Amino acid sequence: MELHLPAGLTHRPLTLADAPVVLGLIAAEEVHDLGESSMTLEDVEADWARPSYDIASSTVGVLEGDRLIAYADLSTPTVAYTAVLPEEQGRGIGTALAAWLQARARSAGADRVGTQVPQDSAADRLMRDLGYELVWTAWDLELPPETEIAARPLPAGFALADAGPDDFADAWTLLEDAFLEWADRDRQSFDDFGARVWERPGYEPWNLRLVRDARGELVGATHVHLSGSGDGSVSAYVAKVAVRLDHRGRGLAPAMLVDAFGAARAHGATRSYLSTDTRAGARGLYERVGMVVTSTWVNRSKRL
Repeated sequence: MELHLPAGLTHRPLTLADAPVVLGLIAAEEVHDLGESSMTLEDVEADWARPSYDIASSTVGVLEGDRLIAYADLSTPTVAYTAVLPEEQGRGIGTALAAWLQARARSAGADRVGTQVPQDSAADRLMRDLGYELVWTAWDLELPPETEIAARPLPAGFALADAGPDDFADAWTLLEDAFLEWADRDRQSFDDFGARVWERPGYEPWNLRLVRDARGELVGATHVHLSGSGDGSVSAYVAKVAVRLDHRGRGLAPAMLVDAFGAARAHGATRSYLSTDTRAGARGLYERVGMVVTSTWVNRSKRL
């Protein structure tokens, strides 16, 4: 795919070895826009490790000399990720990457492409100017470190336990079924899902917790993982939490969240956070267990 860049810049596909530098680009942009970054190297590596994903055809890096200053990644045919170093913004790099991603999405058979960016950031303003429409609003929420985690026991007849390998297929089915009630995307394959969960670097059995009823049927699942930061602190990200449709409204989700927070603290986390958006309708649940909004994001998409 052609990429028309300002004079003096070059480009090439990324490789797995570029993951730490790409993380640095993402973190620099998030710190500039939000004051901090929650992205981790494991996030990048797990996404690129999906069996269906081809890094050579899905990515492009922009270089000034030998220095990587921006990148674009068509993660799925309709979902893109980009970052440009803050000091390099305003040179037309973002516009060039947007055009590249649109062409790449078309070649993959997509009729639209979009991404999620901090509200009112440079990326948000650029996408709006390029005709990307607002699709939904999203939020990062945090359980403040000083918040006491009040006990939320499961209702009688239900039990929580770590997932084992024999549970993975059922957990994949439950979580994908729940998220596809409102997410406008194709079902992830079992192997792609696993690359982001039990094959994620650093995975431990407690990262995937399952709720079963008195008959042993799986009715809920939570995926949480840890990440370190430059100051030595440890944070926990609740990546997924879902309850089977016919078991909602029984108090399972609050108990599962409190279990995730407690397990994370027991493994060294001082902060716990998650993301949600207007499609899921779950922000109220998270606020009721003590979480507070720390940042607002917008998802924008463009018809091709």
